[in-house]
Amino acid sequence: MAEKTVNPDSYDAMLAAVQAFHDKHHLRETGGEDLVYRIALMAEELGEISASVTKGRPYALLAEEIADLTILLLGTAIAADVDLKTAFWQKMAKLDSRKARMVNGRIRVSAFEDDPDPEAP
Repeated sequence: MAEKTVNPDSYDAMLAAVQAFHDKHHLRETGGEDLVYRIALMAEELGEISASVTKGRPYALLAEEIADLTILLLGTAIAADVDLKTAFWQKMAKLDSRKARMVNGRIRVSAFEDDPDPEAP
């Protein structure tokens, strides 16, 4: 039987690479998958993304910081045992059903307080 080829650009390939990184460094066993710790790491990376944008750094540096945050997000999904692919598509469907508004001159697609929430109990 032929071995299945994984598209290196696929979500599954990225998730497997992050899982391999976690396994290689024993993150689950050494506190690297602690969710509070991971939130701090993500906040740090978001700060680095912000600095890249606000200080006009080259897009190559911005891309690296976005990749760091993406890797941390995937790792956090692994740590929390979240099916991120399913959660992503469920959230996209929810976002897609919302109306956009201009707020302070910029577009927002949010659950606005004066809109009834169809999911509210």
